[in-house]
Amino acid sequence: MAKFRREDALDYHSQGRPGKIEVIPSKPYSTQRDLTLAYSPGVAEPCLEIEKNPEDAYKYTAKGNLVAVISNGTAVLGLGDIGALASKPVMEGKGLLFKIFADLDVFDIEIDTKNIDEFVQTVKNIAPTFGGINLEDIKAPECFEIERRLKEILDIPLMHDDQHGTAIISAAGLLNAVEIAGKKMGNVKLVINGAGASANSCAKMYIAVGVKKENILMLDSKGVLHKGRTDLDEYKSFFASDKTNINTLAEAIKGADVFVGLSKGNILNQDMVRSMNKKCIVFALANPTPEISYEDAIAARPDIIMATGRSDHPNQVNNVLGFPFIFRGAMDVRATCINEEMKLAATKAIAALAKEAVPDYVNLAYGSKNLSFGEQYIIPKPMDNRLITAVSSAVAKAAIDSGVAKRIIKDWDAYKTELDNRLGKDNKLMRSLANKAKSNPKRVVFAEADTYKILKAAQVVRDEGIAKPILLGNKEKIQRMAEEHHIELADMPIVDPALAEESQLQEFGDLLWRKRQRRGLTQHDARKLMRDRNYYGSMMVEYGLGDAMISGLTRKYGQPIKTALEVIGVQKGVSRVAGLYIMVTKRGPYFFADTTMNTDPTAEELADIAVLTANTVKQYNITPRIAMLSYTNFGSAEGEVPNKVAKAVKILHSNYPGLVVDGDIQANFAVNNALLKEQFPFSTLVDKDVNTFIFPNLASGNIAYKLMQELGGAEAIGPILMGLNKPLHVLQLGSSVREIVNMIILSVVDAQNRK
Repeated sequence: MAKFRREDALDYHSQGRPGKIEVIPSKPYSTQRDLTLAYSPGVAEPCLEIEKNPEDAYKYTAKGNLVAVISNGTAVLGLGDIGALASKPVMEGKGLLFKIFADLDVFDIEIDTKNIDEFVQTVKNIAPTFGGINLEDIKAPECFEIERRLKEILDIPLMHDDQHGTAIISAAGLLNAVEIAGKKMGNVKLVINGAGASANSCAKMYIAVGVKKENILMLDSKGVLHKGRTDLDEYKSFFASDKTNINTLAEAIKGADVFVGLSKGNILNQDMVRSMNKKCIVFALANPTPEISYEDAIAARPDIIMATGRSDHPNQVNNVLGFPFIFRGAMDVRATCINEEMKLAATKAIAALAKEAVPDYVNLAYGSKNLSFGEQYIIPKPMDNRLITAVSSAVAKAAIDSGVAKRIIKDWDAYKTELDNRLGKDNKLMRSLANKAKSNPKRVVFAEADTYKILKAAQVVRDEGIAKPILLGNKEKIQRMAEEHHIELADMPIVDPALAEESQLQEFGDLLWRKRQRRGLTQHDARKLMRDRNYYGSMMVEYGLGDAMISGLTRKYGQPIKTALEVIGVQKGVSRVAGLYIMVTKRGPYFFADTTMNTDPTAEELADIAVLTANTVKQYNITPRIAMLSYTNFGSAEGEVPNKVAKAVKILHSNYPGLVVDGDIQANFAVNNALLKEQFPFSTLVDKDVNTFIFPNLASGNIAYKLMQELGGAEAIGPILMGLNKPLHVLQLGSSVREIVNMIILSVVDAQNRK
């Protein structure tokens, strides 16, 4: 758990705009006409349409994406009955989670009553405003009755997350833990300490995934719920055991396979854990202090599979894995409720996702190197962006299949793409290129295979069928590193240039010598260079022993480029190579060049860079529309930069009349079509939606892409080395695994296109 001072928490909530949420208009409002349409008299038209057809509220208002988070503050996690108003910071926080994880908007509503009738009537009266209702922090047993009655009278998705959220997530973890332990769900003996709202729902969900009711022992503060007790309400009575001779937790847990704690901290001791069956499963979910500490549980039983509600230990049972995506899927199909089928679908989707290869950004976020399905990873991490697609689509499908959906999804691929895009990064380009790479994977040579990131990236692209990796380096070192980080090398060949056959080194060296003998390189030195992995790898690509090469992770950018130019050379008709970055934004991909190679290109060189870039963009099935950037607009000022940019544009217009290109032009005019059309209606870029930008020098291009990446939230993919005779791409020093994988995808597509 992150450590903080009380003052830090208070400052966080109070500084700047108080609270954690705000309302932002989703339509233009800058002109009088905008306001006329937004309010009076224009607003009357959608009102009349909704009066005729209430379902049109989803078409003309925010209802379809709006959730109410509602509480009376009677059971706030860790705080108890603190009242409606005091619970507001928690409800705002829940709203923030809905937004950042599932792009759902939220109004938090605190109802100041403990009367069930008043609470239900209030929610019923305000329900037309919302597309879904999340009940929160309402104490048991009132919460059971409130949820039951509201589900009967409302026709929108509704869920009390305290009951069902933990049930769904912990059941997903239980499915995987039982599998890892080699046990069968129908045979496990399960003890639940706690008998409140969450415990009740958890037990029912465990039964839904295969646990037998007679194998469950539930305890409240007075001991085991059994049929000999006369103080049980209807909800507790449902789980009353026939075993009237078992009363205490110590008695109940002896010989149990699973313990689920939904109570309070430090009530489970090491002796109790030792009394459990082999390969026991302990979910100590009290927060912030678990029923038993992670350290004590592991020390007591090395064979244990342990989960807590805390983020500083493996296997965090966190409701955020469920509720945002459950509501997302339910509301996207306009479900009339959240039924058992939908909750079970969410459980199974979460469990299944934990078995898939973990993305590098998740490993990075949690300080891990290779999370993989097993005792330390039975449920996904909250920062896994795949949850929205996996869980929401599963819930939506379950709603449709169970007959509670008003909207039917026919194109599931399109829906999943829509879900992906809600997270703020439109990666359609990279997804399409990855699919293209998978259609005909190529051999990619990795010059730095003795590094973790390269090995991890190689594993990813091999497993996903994107490429066929060839690893260069010391075989023992690579195998040792792979074993240390649990990376499966399988069929990936390992080639050590230092141990290569002398005949091959001579053959490779002699070819380099013939290429460079008039550049001062001797035959002896050329052969000697072949023991260098960059030279050897480049020569493998030159000879056709590999289709592409990746290097540069541990070396300065210029070193592997020099090698590539000497061995592979440039394409016919190309005067110099150039660097391109793809900037992935909410508005789609943009292409920036030159960002890495040419310090101060001439007009002729700028024209060449533009042509190289246009040809590269076309490889991605995108029509390039090019702005040649400057600090001026169409000769508005004299200077070295605008003059050479204008000259480059003249060359392009003359030699490539079919190319959509114009300049010199300032960046704001290039991206703002209305502004461009108003001031420079003659420009060939008007109404063309510019997607490619050629910078006048290296400084401007490099600065622009890095600012856009850091301040604009764009994802930078590159640098793509353009102009070489064969595919060889150089990574930025210290690239992430995700960035390396993206470069491999581009390299494979490059190799495919050249074939």
